[in-house]
Amino acid sequence: MGQGALLRALVLTAAFSVVEVIGGVLTGSLALLADAGHMLSDVAALSLALAAGWYATRPATPKRSYGYYRLEILAALANGMLLLLIAAYVSFEAFQRLAQPTEVKSLPMLGIAVVGLGVNLSAALILLKHRARSLNTQAAFLHILGDTLGSAGAIVGALVMLTTGWFIADPIISLGIAAIIVFSAWHLMSRTLDILMESTPEHIDMVRVRESVTSLNGVRGIHDLHVWSLTTGFVAMSGHVMMEERLNSVEDQRELLLALRQRLREMGVDHATVQLETPDLPDEDIHCEGDPRCLP
Repeated sequence: MGQGALLRALVLTAAFSVVEVIGGVLTGSLALLADAGHMLSDVAALSLALAAGWYATRPATPKRSYGYYRLEILAALANGMLLLLIAAYVSFEAFQRLAQPTEVKSLPMLGIAVVGLGVNLSAALILLKHRARSLNTQAAFLHILGDTLGSAGAIVGALVMLTTGWFIADPIISLGIAAIIVFSAWHLMSRTLDILMESTPEHIDMVRVRESVTSLNGVRGIHDLHVWSLTTGFVAMSGHVMMEERLNSVEDQRELLLALRQRLREMGVDHATVQLETPDLPDEDIHCEGDPRCLP
């Protein structure tokens, strides 16, 4: 899950966050303080991502039969909420300064912002190739990306104030940073909530799954079909497959199960639980067949 990359990004971010906090206080720049606050949240987010990633590798137990995969999703959700809180604080301070602009030491702010941009770009490059492996790593990457854009905004604001003395640029840039943070957080949280609600993964077409399964030789139909994600990249499926009565031998049923397993794996399902049934088997009281709220 890119644990080594997360650790390197954590060390790099933590080392500079203290510098940027001090710089933001000394220069009086809200944009720098916003970026510094975001970097400090990165330290917390990366630490949380590392801890959750490590804990998710622990084996399953009788109480938690699926193990600890969902911890990574919970960590990603927590990081998204943290991003929203940071954006709210930055926005509040920015509106305060729009009403009463504060003088900013633009030249030191520019120097710190340039160094910060370099640090954030380095951390982002470390996480770039690992971000698709889990929402947890993606959450950390989005934190770093927001910082990178924040540093770039701080540079622009510093240059504007340095050349024009227009100090209102600082809160305006800060609001832009806050908007970027909100967009990233919303995208991240919507994906984590989809997984927690056990929604059908975006890349899975339920109609195609149904049609593909029923096209197999010996299958009459399928019901109680559910497909969901345990965590990023781990898709589970369960369903009741009605087989033809002629498949009455153990060997015939074994062949059907092997064909089902192969077909589902080709469609991106990592873990499948299939119950074979015959047409004369009474249906269950609790199922999804015929319920208009369920997917076809």
